[in-house]
Amino acid sequence: MTTLAADRRNGKGAAPRAGTASEVGALLRGWREERRVSQLELALRADSSARHISFVETGRSKPSEEFVLKLAEHLDVPVRDRNALLLAAGYAPRFPQTPLDDPSMDALRAGLDQLLQGYEPFPALVVDATYDVVAANRGISALLDGLPGHLLAPPLNAMRLVLHPEGLAPKIRNLREWRGHLLHQMERQIALQRSGALRALYEEVAAYPVADPGEDTAADGQVPHFALPLRIEHEGRVLSFISSISTFNTPMDVTVAELAVETLLPADPATVKYLQNQG
Repeated sequence: MTTLAADRRNGKGAAPRAGTASEVGALLRGWREERRVSQLELALRADSSARHISFVETGRSKPSEEFVLKLAEHLDVPVRDRNALLLAAGYAPRFPQTPLDDPSMDALRAGLDQLLQGYEPFPALVVDATYDVVAANRGISALLDGLPGHLLAPPLNAMRLVLHPEGLAPKIRNLREWRGHLLHQMERQIALQRSGALRALYEEVAAYPVADPGEDTAADGQVPHFALPLRIEHEGRVLSFISSISTFNTPMDVTVAELAVETLLPADPATVKYLQNQG
């Protein structure tokens, strides 16, 4: 596994501050409205009452620690923001944020290493919540050959690498389609995560100029794709991939919750054969 970025702040042992019922209530109301869930619907999900939800949101009732977490679960609040809700209510954060190079993460790093290496010669990488590349295999490194140094300087960012006009963008045969897919993906994440850093990245990459990549004749003589392919030129050939993204189930750490493993599945026999011969 090629590690490209790692350190993150460790949130273990963070002390609670003096939160207020009105503060956590306002935050919970904001998440509920963003998820377009009524007080009654949330009450039914959380085995509570609309009256109690209303009292919590207006600050008339201070929720218990477990009730804050229950509401956060039913509102699909990201793990990082669950800590913020707990702090707003005056409780200690429940979920640590452990750096990937911490010894306690040895098993995680080993598992990711095995996964990325096992996927070779096909490309695979691990990114964090703002698409900084945490790790990548040799398949990804091969695609990045020849890119300018300023894009390869850490922290390496997957969205910049793909969409920057000096990055992979000029090599992508279906750039407008792929760019639209990536921007829509980021828009969905911004709506879910309320991340200022992610929004800033979105605004940056959305503003990159889009050159006309020319005609993409992918349909000629090719099998139909079951998902939008990434068609990219590499050493005089056009390779075709389908992207698959995996996350960890029920993460208990902020760092782990924000990791995503992206694998590029070859979308046609020619791509499989070429990469296997290269490997």
